[in-house]
Amino acid sequence: MSVEKNEDDLRTTIAELRAILSVKEAELAALQRKKQVVQKYGLNNNEILRYSRQLFLREINVQGQKKIKDSSVLIVGVGGLGCPAALYLACSGVGHIGIVDYDNIELNNLHRQILFAEASIGTAKVTAAAETINRLNSNVKITPYKIQLNSKNALDIIKNYDIVLDATDNVATRYLLNDACVLSGKPLVSGSALRFEGHLTVFNYNGPCYRCIFPEPPPPETVTNCGDGGILGVAVGTIGVLQALEVLKIILDLPDVISGQMLLFDAMETKFINVRLRPRNANCVVCGEQPVIRELIDYEEFCGAKANDKNPNLNLLKREERITVEEYNRIAKDNSEPHVLIDVRSPEEYQICCLQNSINIPFAEIDKDHSLQEIRNSVKKLQEKHPAVNLYFLCRRGNDSQKAVQCLKKVFTEDTLSIRDIIGGIHAWSNKIDPSFPKY
Repeated sequence: MSVEKNEDDLRTTIAELRAILSVKEAELAALQRKKQVVQKYGLNNNEILRYSRQLFLREINVQGQKKIKDSSVLIVGVGGLGCPAALYLACSGVGHIGIVDYDNIELNNLHRQILFAEASIGTAKVTAAAETINRLNSNVKITPYKIQLNSKNALDIIKNYDIVLDATDNVATRYLLNDACVLSGKPLVSGSALRFEGHLTVFNYNGPCYRCIFPEPPPPETVTNCGDGGILGVAVGTIGVLQALEVLKIILDLPDVISGQMLLFDAMETKFINVRLRPRNANCVVCGEQPVIRELIDYEEFCGAKANDKNPNLNLLKREERITVEEYNRIAKDNSEPHVLIDVRSPEEYQICCLQNSINIPFAEIDKDHSLQEIRNSVKKLQEKHPAVNLYFLCRRGNDSQKAVQCLKKVFTEDTLSIRDIIGGIHAWSNKIDPSFPKY
């Protein structure tokens, strides 16, 4: 009985081994077939299924999708522009996406920066963005850089990518990216948005670079970002999606890339207008026939402004032309100095919060005749009892208030009127005097 049982066990074991071998042979055959598909088309079966709706397009097809898969794109700035651009590039199958941002997520980002959720507040933007993108498409390689791009690191990072997408919000970084892309021979897909409007163009791609169009930076006090001017989330998102579109057209070598043109988007009228830009400047200092700039420079010094969009602080006045919120709080409490307080924020901001006894005259209206007359009347009323009167200006962060002081000192020249601004504006008041004041 034991011999027969051993023979039965042996036969059972052999049968089991044959079954296992058969399964392994089938798996190996499937892997070989899959490998043949990848070798033939450059795409595996999952990729063919995932991108099938793109593969149907004659302008893309399998060869085009392979180009997208093999491409690499660097997105600088993961904000209102960079988030939708990254989403669509990842979902389209771009093989490698680098994302650069120095900042952490704040509550006021969430209305337009669609890669992030409430639970991500306080997290590094590049970390949260990488996690979201990987959940959408695990085939995409994401390289996060939690840094501020500058003249020392830009070229080393950009050299690893085919195309650079500028999704920043400050002039210094725009010049930095332009020069780095020219020196590296990379196309630069540039977008910007403010309030209800957006701009889109491609630089250094069979056409002019940024310096060809803007050889000199604007004065810092004339530049407004979305942190000060406001932005409609849908408007900036529209430009971000269009940036992704231009990137894909460059990868696929499609015609009509928006180089040498600028698309203007008006969200209020839902209108797009294309305007022709000046051609490439043969005398351009970076891309011209005899370039002067052969290495990256100090762009903060060149532009007179910081290379980030976090709380830009202008320094237009002397210290004696300014007072702190603590000093103004003491003056207001003691009623020790007769004064007029002009809040130069927009009416919409003034509705959010305001200091007691302030007068709202928006900065955009400050030099208009009716505004000047209103200020004169307020000052004159006080001067009936007090010969010397102080005129204080207040804004959100202490930038527009300085410009208002400069403007009004040219109009009111009498010695009996002291004109100063309040350093740090409403933000400083909320931080140092009254925490119940909302921050925005």
